[in-house]
Amino acid sequence: MALADALTSYLPCTLAAMEAGLIDEYAASRVFEATACASKEVAAEVDARLVGRFENRNPPALRRLVNSLLMRVDPEGYERRRQEKVAARRLEIRHGDHGSSTLFAELPSDRAQALYAACDRDALAKKRQGDKRTMDQLRLDALVEHCLGGHGCAGKPKAQIFVHIDLPTLLGLRDNPAELAGCGGISPEMARAIAFDADSVWNRIIDEPMTGLPIDLGRKNYRPPSAMRKYLHVTHRTCSMPGCTRPAQYTDLDHATAWKDSGRTDKANMRPLCRVHHLLRDEPGWTFTTDSETGVLTVTAPNGRSYAEDSTGFV
Repeated sequence: MALADALTSYLPCTLAAMEAGLIDEYAASRVFEATACASKEVAAEVDARLVGRFENRNPPALRRLVNSLLMRVDPEGYERRRQEKVAARRLEIRHGDHGSSTLFAELPSDRAQALYAACDRDALAKKRQGDKRTMDQLRLDALVEHCLGGHGCAGKPKAQIFVHIDLPTLLGLRDNPAELAGCGGISPEMARAIAFDADSVWNRIIDEPMTGLPIDLGRKNYRPPSAMRKYLHVTHRTCSMPGCTRPAQYTDLDHATAWKDSGRTDKANMRPLCRVHHLLRDEPGWTFTTDSETGVLTVTAPNGRSYAEDSTGFV
C-alpha cells in the first residue's frame, strides 16, 4: 500500500518506468525504500533525476544510484541520517539449531569494508598456502582470530581499502560526494573523517593524473606487475561486471582480448572481474564486449539483454 501510494503521488517517473517495462515492481520498491527516509519534496527531486537512467540497471545498482542522488539533492539530510546510523550501531547474536549462531553487525560502511577486507586478505593468504577450507570458512575463521586475539592479527600489513575523493573536497574547499569502493557514495564529511584518522586503513585516491605507472607491457608479460594492478584497481574500483560491487582489489585481472588471441597486458586491455563473473565469461550464451575507446564493459546475457555501466565506475 505504501509503495502504491508513493508511486502514484511523488514517484511518478519510477511508476512510468515500471509501466514501460524498464523496471519491475521489486526495482521500484528499491527506489521507494531508499527515498522513504527523506521528505516527499526531496524524493520527488530524486525521482525526476532518474529519468533516462532506469534502463539496464538491476535493483542493487538502481538503489545505489538513488542513494548517490539523495546525497546530492539533500546533503545536509544525508549527513544527519549518516550520523544517526553511526549512533545506532549495534552487534546482535541470534542462536540457532545444532550449536550454530549468527552475528549481525550494523556499523559504518568504512569499518565494515575494512573488516571484510582484512578477513578476505588473511583467507586468501591461507588459500594460496594450500589450505583446503573454503573461502567463506577461511574468512569467518580469520574474523574469529582477529576478534579473539589469535595469531592472525600479528605482523600483518593493513588491508587495501580505496576511498576516492577529489582534492578540493579533501581540503574542505568543496563538499562533493566521495566513493568507498565496493560500497558506493559516501558523504564528504565521512571521507574527510577517514582521511585524517591516524588509525585509518584506507588508500586515499585523489582524482588527479597519477604518474610513474606503466602504460603498456605489450606481449612480453602475461601477468601485470604490482604497479599496474594498483592502477587498474584505482581506475575500475569494483568488478567490471555491471551491478557487481566487489572491490577491484579482490578480483582477477582479465584480458578483454584473450592472451591466446594476441591480447596485450596493458591498462586498456586489462579489467577486473570477480571470480564468479570471470568464470561466467566462458559460459555458453554470455558475451563480454569492451569498448576500445572508453573501456566500458557491455555484458549480453543469454536472453539477449545487454548491461553496461559508466566507465568511471560511478553511478
